[in-house]
Amino acid sequence: MTHLRSADGSVLCVHKMPHEEDDPDSHSDYDVVHDGRDEHAHGHEHGLVDRSILRSRAGILAVSWSLALLTITAVAQAFVYSRTLSVALLADLIHNFGDALTAIPLGLAFFFRSLRGERLAGFAVVLAIFISALVALAQTVERFVHPRSLTHLWLLAAAGIIGFIGNEIAAQVRLRAGYRLRSPALVADGKHARVDGFVSLGVLASATVVALGLKLADPIIGLIITLVILHITWESWQTISKTNPGEMLPDESP
Repeated sequence: MTHLRSADGSVLCVHKMPHEEDDPDSHSDYDVVHDGRDEHAHGHEHGLVDRSILRSRAGILAVSWSLALLTITAVAQAFVYSRTLSVALLADLIHNFGDALTAIPLGLAFFFRSLRGERLAGFAVVLAIFISALVALAQTVERFVHPRSLTHLWLLAAAGIIGFIGNEIAAQVRLRAGYRLRSPALVADGKHARVDGFVSLGVLASATVVALGLKLADPIIGLIITLVILHITWESWQTISKTNPGEMLPDESP
């Protein structure tokens, strides 16, 4: 018997009961949750809720909020890019759009309550991060070959700040839910978003250094951002490949 906490803070008691038919996408045991607010025998009432339903709802809520936040962030940055044509901002923008889209396979996995689907969604997250790194690298190399002068530097700096705030809020949402639900895919995506926030600060640095007169600062910072994205790819791969959904994660604090 284990205990969880519901959204209102009450204790949830989980009992294992044998399930007659094995579902390949579920555990071999059937989990039911008691809401611990009654004084019956061991202090729990008999209103039963399938634990997987609670997990599914919490997961869908987390990925929906993060998808909305990152989409708004990326749209705002896309507007600024159309005015500034900064390759550092483009690298961050591509990555933020890719990060937002990773919520879709994760949301589907939680909706269908499939642990196998959740694990596959985790690998999709890693693939999306890697592809965004390759696209950002190509754009950075192109900008080294064909340098351009940046304009609207204050607007560019604002885009970096917007990216940082949007990604940090999304990271908090994903990490808190990921650790609570023991979802490696959601935790990896949360760490991904958190580092993305600091990557967005690179856009702010690009605007600052270009304003000081170093024109090559934009593609140089774009290259640094690309290397950071590749590092995120490796860390996310480690999290996904070494931990299954539902297992205790090595770090329980967001």
